[in-house]
Amino acid sequence: MRNVIVTGGSRGLGLAIARRLSSTGYRVIAIARKQNPELTTAMQDAEGSNPGSFHFVPFDLAETDNISCLVRQLRKDYGVIYGLVNNAGISFEGLLALMPAHQIEQLVRINVVSPIVLTKHVIRLMMADGGGRIVNLASIAAFTGYSGLSVYGATKASMIGFSRSLAREIGRVGININSVAPGFIETDMTKTLSDDMRQQVERRSALRRLAEGKDVANAVEFLLGDNARNITGTVITVDAGSTA
Repeated sequence: MRNVIVTGGSRGLGLAIARRLSSTGYRVIAIARKQNPELTTAMQDAEGSNPGSFHFVPFDLAETDNISCLVRQLRKDYGVIYGLVNNAGISFEGLLALMPAHQIEQLVRINVVSPIVLTKHVIRLMMADGGGRIVNLASIAAFTGYSGLSVYGATKASMIGFSRSLAREIGRVGININSVAPGFIETDMTKTLSDDMRQQVERRSALRRLAEGKDVANAVEFLLGDNARNITGTVITVDAGSTA
């Protein structure tokens, strides 16, 4: 059973990804600050159908100095790490001119510094073990402008650039790295949209609907699988055609 780390795996897209992977033969190690009822239910469901396929490790990824210890412990407890899904992230909406500096710094730390540091320590193990797969969750905000999301968009664009350059560094040792860029997805975050805003997003989409978390999970599963062995350094957009 291949081990895959999924950060931010306790809710939303991360939980959808973890559910999908645990149901298709992977052993998921979900990383999040704390367990919640949704995660507990998902782990119980996975244990009933695929025993041993879904684990949870509490960790605050803002504590970047402790990430190396986390990775060493995961390797010790679970064995070879085949995959890493950098999904954890935060978003603050607001005009840049009014955004407090501490929010800017928090966005950059969680969305950029943390996944880069985690990837650094994971690829060291992957290089020693002969290869692996990395998938970074970006966003269509990385290449399409949205008022109030300038800093968030900057963090997601940086992850795409990071993935493309790193693909050149680690491809020679058998590690693939790609990005998935979701659009507006049916999650708890989009439940806060007004009906008018939701309809506007749907009208802008080529398919006239919002994509779902399972669509993103399917893209991640594909990039981790053997059928994507010659895909690296690229971006898969999952947005129902919003950016078409």
